[in-house]
Amino acid sequence: MTRASISLRPDNATDLLIDGKLIPGSGGTFEVVNPATEEVIGQAAEGTSADMDAAIDAARRAFDQTDWSRNHAFRAHCLRQLRDALLAHADELRELTVAEVGCPTFLTHGPQLVGPITDLGYFADLAESYSWTTDLGEASPMGIKNRRELRAEAIGVVGAITPWNFPHQINFAKIGPALAAGCTVILKPAPDTPWCAALVGKVIAEETDFPPGVINIVTSTDHLLGAQLCTDPRVDLISFTGSTDTGRKVMAAAAPTLKKVFLELGGKSAFIVLDDADLGAACSMAAFSVVTHAGQGCAITTRLLVPRETLGAAVELTKNAMAGLAAADPTRPGTVCGPLISARQRERVEEYLRLARDEGGVIEVGGGRPADQEKGFFIEPTLISGLDNSARVAQEEIFGPVLVIVPHDGDQDAIDIANDSPYGLSGAVWGTDPDRINAVVDGVRTGTMGVNGGIWYSADVPFGGYKQSGIGREMGVAGFSEYLEIKAVATPV
Repeated sequence: MTRASISLRPDNATDLLIDGKLIPGSGGTFEVVNPATEEVIGQAAEGTSADMDAAIDAARRAFDQTDWSRNHAFRAHCLRQLRDALLAHADELRELTVAEVGCPTFLTHGPQLVGPITDLGYFADLAESYSWTTDLGEASPMGIKNRRELRAEAIGVVGAITPWNFPHQINFAKIGPALAAGCTVILKPAPDTPWCAALVGKVIAEETDFPPGVINIVTSTDHLLGAQLCTDPRVDLISFTGSTDTGRKVMAAAAPTLKKVFLELGGKSAFIVLDDADLGAACSMAAFSVVTHAGQGCAITTRLLVPRETLGAAVELTKNAMAGLAAADPTRPGTVCGPLISARQRERVEEYLRLARDEGGVIEVGGGRPADQEKGFFIEPTLISGLDNSARVAQEEIFGPVLVIVPHDGDQDAIDIANDSPYGLSGAVWGTDPDRINAVVDGVRTGTMGVNGGIWYSADVPFGGYKQSGIGREMGVAGFSEYLEIKAVATPV
């Protein structure tokens, strides 16, 4: 159906989306703050436990009492409708996303906005092209001839709990494949970035044909609502992205109901430079990567491993590159490093900088708040040297524009250092010899690896980690499959 285009600018406060209706939060509203200016830019609906209960009930009914899970073509239609409507609002969403998230504007042309919206089309196509049944042919167990087939079916009601750093990308990486698979969804976004979810809810309610209850969005500052999703027996799967510590709590909360849990968690990824690499290009890329969006990305490479004999040169090259990427207004053209999301997050990063000094580290560049930024939650791009891989700043996820440079003594030592981490989410290697590069790629226990600047992010590429970086994969056919159950059917011949 065709509807008139709406304005996404909140006049007062955004609403919850529950059972197909836009409604105020039962708890009133809470403030939305621009992290670059520290100004309150609006209000979001404060959802309560009662609101979450209503959203779960709506999703359960929509799954159990409609043909949503079986009507593959209609699901594809709704997802394409949402993609097209959001792209029509791209300029509004770009301005509001930069204001709420604090991300540099250039990122909204990629993973902060347009990329994830476009990815909805991939999952719409997958809903139509996926092999929902698989013929296993005939067999004769116990002498009885049977024809067997496998049927892929939606797992049911999905509770999606998402963070603030790349809200559109992570929201759509969950709701896109879940809806395409035939699930119904309750999305609980981070309280730091509620508009990125709530405004999508407005588009869904007013410009698409999604049936009531299929997708519900509950914004709130109450983290107990996430726990409510985890414990409620009406929810069949929890898809969570966030810190490893919180991921453990999600698993524990979901355990009594034995619901499936998908976890995309933390990282402390290594950027490995081999001794035959272009050192200047590698160090420049490592610097650019770690300051992008102020380092607020779980897959960002935050440990730079360089040959010991070139450590001094690598420090100078990386320091100079980071000095040219100053923290600045995210709306200014050319800005790569914007603010951190909140005062709380800035204090966390500052504590790690104090810790690095206490452990004997050298702050080669940065190390504090920029002198030219009177407002905003900014931290200077910072390079730390003088520590080995056992230091806490080399082991723990900081989530800021902070890079730790560590020397290695050859390819195998670099692999060993990269693997000396509780995480295994991402990584990079720079070199010239293909055999040595492949040995590093094979040796590092991580979910993704970029070679000489290669970019793995795409709708069709599964994303996830080893070890304490998570369970399962997001995106691609593997991510789509997370939302499916397999039913075996046998019929006598």
